[in-house]
Amino acid sequence: MTLAAASAERGRTGSAFATRFADAVERLSVTITQLRGWRRAGVAFLAGGVSAAAMAPFFLSPVLFVTLPVLVWLIDGAAAAGPSRRGLFLRAASAGWWFGFGYFLLGLFWIGEAFLVEADKFAWLMPFAVLLLPAGLALFTALAAGAARLAWVPGMGRALVLAVTLGIAEWLRGHVLTGFPWSVLGYALTWPLPLMQSASVFGIYGLTLLCVAIFAGPFVILADVGQGAPSRRVLRAGLLAVVPLVTLYTLGTWRLAENNAPMLEGVRVRIVQASVPQRDKWRPELQRQIFEDQLSLSRRDPAGRVDNLAGVTHLIWPEAAMPFLPLEQPEALAAIGELLPDGTQLLSGALRLKHRPAPEPDLVREGYNSLMVFGDKGNLEQIYDKIHLVPFGEYLPMQGLLESIGLEQLTRWRGGFSIGATPRPLLKIPGLPPALGLICYEAVFPAAIVQGGQRPGLLINVTNDGWFGDTTGPWQHFHQTRVRAVEEGLPIIRSANNGVSAIVDGTGRVVAMLTLNARGNLDSGVPSSIAAPVYAKLGDCTFVGLLLIFLGVVFMLYNRRTD
Repeated sequence: MTLAAASAERGRTGSAFATRFADAVERLSVTITQLRGWRRAGVAFLAGGVSAAAMAPFFLSPVLFVTLPVLVWLIDGAAAAGPSRRGLFLRAASAGWWFGFGYFLLGLFWIGEAFLVEADKFAWLMPFAVLLLPAGLALFTALAAGAARLAWVPGMGRALVLAVTLGIAEWLRGHVLTGFPWSVLGYALTWPLPLMQSASVFGIYGLTLLCVAIFAGPFVILADVGQGAPSRRVLRAGLLAVVPLVTLYTLGTWRLAENNAPMLEGVRVRIVQASVPQRDKWRPELQRQIFEDQLSLSRRDPAGRVDNLAGVTHLIWPEAAMPFLPLEQPEALAAIGELLPDGTQLLSGALRLKHRPAPEPDLVREGYNSLMVFGDKGNLEQIYDKIHLVPFGEYLPMQGLLESIGLEQLTRWRGGFSIGATPRPLLKIPGLPPALGLICYEAVFPAAIVQGGQRPGLLINVTNDGWFGDTTGPWQHFHQTRVRAVEEGLPIIRSANNGVSAIVDGTGRVVAMLTLNARGNLDSGVPSSIAAPVYAKLGDCTFVGLLLIFLGVVFMLYNRRTD
């Protein structure tokens, strides 16, 4: 066979494969579009549940190349409800709700672990929490799917319409009723590390727009017989799947190479992760033992040798590290002073009460979940009070009413915690650049980290993921915290009672880490900040700008359809 003949044969083979592949995807789309009843709901639920594998710690983002087109085809099938706009909206919204329910149920199942910490009091609530929270969050997906169907356009335009509505819905989910921006779809484009750098420009909501377009588009193009010959569709689908991802990856690699921040001079931190089981943490008879264990771990280096914090400038303890009110315990403050060498500070999560002046009775306790800075004499030097509290964990909506019928939040703090001062104040800690405290899940809120006019040089996140056991939850929390570092261009010191303790630089690189369920400590330097990236300067304006671009493209496609 001549070279020309061999080349022609390969071309025919490739064309035949492209035809078979495109035909298979087309048949799949038709089958899904025609589903009815429980089969339609089941496929939507399954597609949503599989989509959860794109999140940490699995990062199986390629599953979205299949699951997001399934959602598009289910929305296509809404036409079976008839031509009325109401019927189209409701049928598409139903598919969106089942998709969202599967996504959030499989992605957030770990929340149920918190209700087993004190199983005798809260286990009966676990099924409600595990089912009702995903059901409520799925309403945002339902709204996105229903709205998308009302603005549906042929071809690739459908994927762009869905990207717009899902992007807006995810933004709303992060803000409505204090917000819960966990497992936003854009996180599918934040692994590996070079892809994560895209967050420095677009933020997590902007990445949601790109995510839906990139992952939903290829199979939507393949299944659309109106988009030309099969070989042409395969080529276009392949380009859409590969070119944006390669571009983002390449630019991310360049950003990583250009941003190797030096370590802060004269700074060495020790992060302690005691891994106290959550069911033991607040038992009165164990309080002294837990505190003394924290002191003992602090005196030892990562190899377990006693060094009494020699060379350590800042000791970091996690959220609520002391299972009591330390400011009410002079002996505890004295022990902290005895622990710390001259010039060393302790940064620790702790609870505190605000004392009311006489003659007002202190019947209603005003409590705060705080980050405290102690000097080397055990004296309190600075404090940050948490401003974004966890619903049902740290406070109850309609607190008085629900407490009157016997309900209480998981922390069992009567009256719930109070909100600290806003905007979030800077901490001026000797030896460190101006820092912002972030307690627990405050670190998952994009564009809400830096709230004042002055940019900090460091983020300090104290947390306790021990509520959620050995599940995916702590890994998701850590990954989302890393993305905040990229968005802001700021290093993060993270201390967890149990979870993932780490030091992360402004590009999301992990400098040092203690993994989930590890017990011990780590010593490390702290990276300096890097130049403020685009997202740190503009916040969600970058999301709005990208949203307008998508809307412009959709508008042009719509006009082309009506011409």
